[in-house]
Amino acid sequence: MRRKTEPAETRATRQAVIYARVSSKEQAEEGFSIPAQLKLLREYGTEQQLEVQREFVDVETAKRAGRGGFGEMVEFLRPRQRTCRVVLVEKTDRLYRNLRDYVTVDELGVEVHFVKEGFVLSEESRFTEKVLHGTKVLMAKNYVDNLSEEASKGMREKAEQGTWPSAAPVGYINVKASDRRGIAPDPERAGVIRGLFERYAQGNRSLEDVRSWAAGEGLTTKRGGPPSRSTVQRILKNPFYMGVFEWKGRRYRGDHSPLVSVDLYERAQAALRKGNHPVQESKRSLAYTGLIKCAHCGCAITAGVHKGRYVYYRCTGARGPCEARLIREDRLEALLGDLVRRVRIDGETVDWILEALRASHADKREYHEEQVARLEGEVRRLRARMDAAYEDKLDGRIAEELWERKRREYEARETQLMRALEQHQAANQSYFEAGTQALRLAEGAYDLWLAQPQREKRKLLDLLLLNCTFDGEKLLPTYGKPFCWLVELAEGPRCSVWRG
Repeated sequence: MRRKTEPAETRATRQAVIYARVSSKEQAEEGFSIPAQLKLLREYGTEQQLEVQREFVDVETAKRAGRGGFGEMVEFLRPRQRTCRVVLVEKTDRLYRNLRDYVTVDELGVEVHFVKEGFVLSEESRFTEKVLHGTKVLMAKNYVDNLSEEASKGMREKAEQGTWPSAAPVGYINVKASDRRGIAPDPERAGVIRGLFERYAQGNRSLEDVRSWAAGEGLTTKRGGPPSRSTVQRILKNPFYMGVFEWKGRRYRGDHSPLVSVDLYERAQAALRKGNHPVQESKRSLAYTGLIKCAHCGCAITAGVHKGRYVYYRCTGARGPCEARLIREDRLEALLGDLVRRVRIDGETVDWILEALRASHADKREYHEEQVARLEGEVRRLRARMDAAYEDKLDGRIAEELWERKRREYEARETQLMRALEQHQAANQSYFEAGTQALRLAEGAYDLWLAQPQREKRKLLDLLLLNCTFDGEKLLPTYGKPFCWLVELAEGPRCSVWRG
């Protein structure tokens, strides 16, 4: 993409800041070093006749939210009356650590120069440039998320084998036997947990009563303080104590020793239901509740069923009488469908943007290939060490006990490396999926809307809209990015905040 410049007489008086970042200490020692970034950005500033006011630097992991240099830069630029409104950065993924950073920079209203990419983003940028840049940010985050997702697969595999894959709940401790980690009852607190269930299951003790008893018996939280009522309630609801656990929405039979019987656990649940008076679930789904607010008073729009058949949506009137009118569900659904219809983009533009993204992310592919090559090299070196150690054992140069210990260490390290390789491969395969899905969704959003049941229609609306109000006649939507750009192209400015 062509680099934008301005007349010399305008550029000479402009002020800028520099931002440089590496996402790990290892990168700081390699080709992504801070000095290299600063040298590039300073030279660019001189070339463009920009007066650099401040330089901000961060060395941190890509997913750590910390403030650091980025936060200092934001505070420096936040006052709109400042004459310094230009940010110089090496490339897209040096500026944004996550989508929250993207939103923060967008709200500053500054002009950002991505020097290596030869691209300038400002409030005056063309629609296609905004879509291209926003989709690049989405895909960069998708790569990090996929690494995280692949890392969690190992924990899911543990769960499927019956092993709790995280820190032990109160009443248990994490233990390691031979080469295997597991969970065992805590000798000091397991009896207190069992007594807590027994007392509450009697049905004549309040949560506060059993909480006070457990605190008196020495039960503490992980931070060392006495348990709260909510902590006790979570303990009583946790099926882990009867031998099963839930992980990522699924229930597994654990290989740990239960602290209470199934019967005792069920009696405790009955006592909780008796004390909490649970609300009965509605037999009829009211798909669009919680989605819309009243344009007159700002209260939520809720739903009700009339004569057992007709669903109407109305203002709750929580702030007093409201002039908003009722609207039937079928009429509301038609208005919502019109909002979906306005999010559109032609197939030719989609193809152009995707092709531009592939070309602009060559450095991401290089990073992936470098990481894979590094991990594969370490695996080869590790296996060579294992072979050498085995030869030493056969020749009697090391004892059998030492060989077994080193073998376990090498095998554990090899497992870690192979898992890291799998994570990078899986993340790379789906690298462009997020951007493609967002654009393809916009291309056929209304057709998708017409074909889906209400539950799926609601999910689509949650994806497209940040908020929406109803004035009794029409809906007033606020679209999230990147979808607001597509509406903006045809109807004028609609953007507010990025929709991840």
